[in-house]
Amino acid sequence: MLTELVVTAGETPKRLDLFLANREPDLSRSALQRLIADGNITINGHAVKPSHKIKPGDTILLDIPRPEPLELKPEAIPLEILYEDEALVVLNKPVGLVVHPAPGHWSGTLVNALLHHFGTAGSSLSTVGGKERPGLVHRLDKETSGVMVVAKTDQAHRSLAGQFKHHSITRAYEALAWGAIKKQEGVIELAIGRDTKERKKFSTRTGNPKASATAYLVLHRLGKLATRVELRPRTGRTHQIRVHLTALGHPVLGDPTYGGRKVKELGAVNVPRVMLHARTLGFTHPVTGEYREFSAPAPADFETVFQALRVAASRK
Repeated sequence: MLTELVVTAGETPKRLDLFLANREPDLSRSALQRLIADGNITINGHAVKPSHKIKPGDTILLDIPRPEPLELKPEAIPLEILYEDEALVVLNKPVGLVVHPAPGHWSGTLVNALLHHFGTAGSSLSTVGGKERPGLVHRLDKETSGVMVVAKTDQAHRSLAGQFKHHSITRAYEALAWGAIKKQEGVIELAIGRDTKERKKFSTRTGNPKASATAYLVLHRLGKLATRVELRPRTGRTHQIRVHLTALGHPVLGDPTYGGRKVKELGAVNVPRVMLHARTLGFTHPVTGEYREFSAPAPADFETVFQALRVAASRK
C-alpha cells in the first residue's frame, strides 16, 4: 500500500522515525525503523536512515507491505455472558482484555475467546466486520471494562451498527475523575479528532474535527481528590470520554495519556489503570424490535480505588 506525505511548512526538524510515529499511529517506531532500513520508506526518492532529519517540502513515500491474513485460533478464555440468543450475545468485558487482534496482541483477545465459545456452542459470528473482527459491532479499550454486544448474524450486525451510527444506542459509563467537578451536571460539547502533533491521541487540535457531545452527572465527590461521575456519550468518537473530561479539567484517573503523572497516584492511593467502566448498554433487538437494556457493576479494582479515595478524602 503506497502512501505519500509532504512535510508542511513550519514543521520543526526531527528524526524521520519520530515524525512518522506521530503520523502513522498503527505502526510502532520499531516497525517504522525496519521499514526504513528495508527501503520501504524513502525521502524525495532516496533511501535514508531512521535518524534522517526531515524538513519542509520533503516528500516521504511509504510502501507498506500488505499483511498476511491472520489465522485466528479459538482460545479458552472465560467470558461473563449476560444474555445470549440466536442473534446476539451481550457480555461484560473484563479489564485487560484486548477486543480484537492487532500488533502486539495477536492472541488472547476477546475474538479468540468468542471463537472458542461459539465453536463449542455450535454457533457462529457475523462476518460483516471482516475475518479479523467477527461479530464485533463496537469496541472498548483494553483497560475499559463493561457491557458489549456481539452480533451472531449479519442481519443483527447491520441493525446494531446502524443504531450506533445514528446514536440511538443507550450508553452509560462510570468514571473516577481527577479533582472535584463543581457543576452537578452538564454537557460537554467539543469537536475532536486525531491530534495533529501526537497522532496516537485525540483532541480539539485536529485537522479533521468531528462534533461530539457527552452528558455528565456527578455521583459522588471525594473531597478535592476525585469525583465519581456518570457519563452518557451522545456521539461515538474515539477516546471521546477521556478527551472530554480532560477538556473539562478533570481527566480520568489512571490515564496518563491525557492526564499526565498526576492521575496515577493521589496521595497514598495508587491508580493501576484507566478508571472507566461501561456500565449500561441499551438497544432495539434486531429480531424482536423490543428495547433491551443490560448493566454490569464496576469491577473490584474500580471499587477498591473508590473506597481508598473516600478514606483519603475523609482525612483531609
